[in-house]
Amino acid sequence: MSSHTKNYLIHNRDARGYTKTSWLDSYHTFSFGSFYDPNRLGFRSLRVINDDRVIPGAGFPTHGHRDMEILTYVLEGQLEHKDSLGSGSIIRPGEAQIMSAGTGITHSEYNASQTDPVHFLQIWILPNQQGIAPRYEQKAFPLEERRGKLRLIAAKDGRDGAVTVYQDVDLYTSTLEAGERVDYHVKAHRYGWVQIAQGIATLNTEELRAGDGVQLTGEQHLTITTDVGAEILLFDLG
Repeated sequence: MSSHTKNYLIHNRDARGYTKTSWLDSYHTFSFGSFYDPNRLGFRSLRVINDDRVIPGAGFPTHGHRDMEILTYVLEGQLEHKDSLGSGSIIRPGEAQIMSAGTGITHSEYNASQTDPVHFLQIWILPNQQGIAPRYEQKAFPLEERRGKLRLIAAKDGRDGAVTVYQDVDLYTSTLEAGERVDYHVKAHRYGWVQIAQGIATLNTEELRAGDGVQLTGEQHLTITTDVGAEILLFDLG
């Protein structure tokens, strides 16, 4: 269930949708596929946060997308990407990959390993314009840039080495060891989303675990700490 506290709303990990096949374990923060929850239709421009695990050697065969910003963030393992633009790459932990589907693109995603599973988040963001030319971009963000601090990995203006996203969104990531802390100020007339990717973290006074998401509305100060270690994503949304 979701709970209201001040001006944020917790989306509990246990209320996510779930898809399981012979090769895929996927949890859906927002309504996706056969999972429909009228309270989980996305937030601002965020439409999908899927927490996916794929067994060795398996993956998503070639399929199409249109008019969507699709961001992939690998937590463990390696994900192999191929698309109709001719792009082909391996996405590893700490790398951000974005694909603008625009007028139409097809791609496939496979676990690049024959021995180890891959765990990644796939995020869909509505673009601020339709019918754009499809594109692909991928950048690596070393652990020392994310460890104990917030690292911008995606932004509308591509500043600070982030990948460019065609929407008014700043996406940060942080890997926190026990005892570390990050702070962030959500400005008035902005919105936020915090996703716990791994571990256990405390947002202000709320203890959160991997898979929990927090929807934030309006100006507020965020303090994120952990006693055991955590990896988080923080979206600052228009």
